[in-house]
Amino acid sequence: MNDKHTQRRTGIDDSGTDDSGTVERLVAAWLAETERHDRAAADEARTGWEQGTLSERAAQDLATWVTARITDTGFTEDEGPYVEGPVRITPADKDTVRDWLRARGHRV
Repeated sequence: MNDKHTQRRTGIDDSGTDDSGTVERLVAAWLAETERHDRAAADEARTGWEQGTLSERAAQDLATWVTARITDTGFTEDEGPYVEGPVRITPADKDTVRDWLRARGHRV
């Protein structure tokens, strides 16, 4: 994948805004999990992702997934549990993905 393709997919530009690492990391995890449970939905979402546009259904699924999969709550052991997961997802990561989706016109 070349830089122009990455820029189009993640919305990175020369303005210094670079949430691509978070979005790329979490979309990859979401697609892998979706593929295990619903191959057709994963194929549709992967195609949209690779073409630089997610369907509204895929965007909603991603927004819901990232919210449900927060693994790093920021709580101490006394305040609450650490949630095991295949990737570390913080509340800030959730916000980053949801903001990324909103910036592309999705209602999340």
